[in-house]
Amino acid sequence: MVEVKVFKAGAVSTQQVDAGAFGEKVLGRTLKDAIVMYEANARAGTVQARTRSMVHGGNKKLWPQKHTGRARMGTTKSPLWRGGGRIHPPAPREHGFAMPKKARRVALRNALFTKFRDGEVAIADGWPTGKPSTKSAFAILSKLGMNGSATVVTTAVERNLVLSLRNVPMVDVRTVDDLNARQVLLRRYLVVTPAAYSAIEQRFAKKES
Repeated sequence: MVEVKVFKAGAVSTQQVDAGAFGEKVLGRTLKDAIVMYEANARAGTVQARTRSMVHGGNKKLWPQKHTGRARMGTTKSPLWRGGGRIHPPAPREHGFAMPKKARRVALRNALFTKFRDGEVAIADGWPTGKPSTKSAFAILSKLGMNGSATVVTTAVERNLVLSLRNVPMVDVRTVDDLNARQVLLRRYLVVTPAAYSAIEQRFAKKES
């Protein structure tokens, strides 16, 4: 059992949570592979450099092949010349790849387990509802001591909360359905609403037989 901070009615308390429900150990290789996959899928893959056939320049031979005492040279577009094309340059390509759904789910459960194990999870209620308020939303994170780097998790897209925290550095707002191993580990703390915690527990925690 681990302690989880709980923010309710303006006060901070603690609650005992069974971290073992999300796993017993960290599967480092699976977690690492999932992070690499999400990072690779986010790459644009648009980097490109020009070959000798793409750069400007003439194709006229600069000097005779022999009897000049100089190295043979055919065109200023040669990679040996300044402004010439590159040899084996990078070209646009797709970096993304996929992992089995079961492996991605295991990686997410492992990421959640590390957060609960390290005491970096909090359950918070009382977020702005009537209209966006960065001051009140940030105050909740400050009282929890998690305002430096946090991912706030909700069950559905809450527009007021998104607008309240969108300009706060190092703070993201995500739904339970949008969670993945990379997003969980991207920020230090995981702050969830009571409904989001129930959804996470129901979806990812192991059920005792």
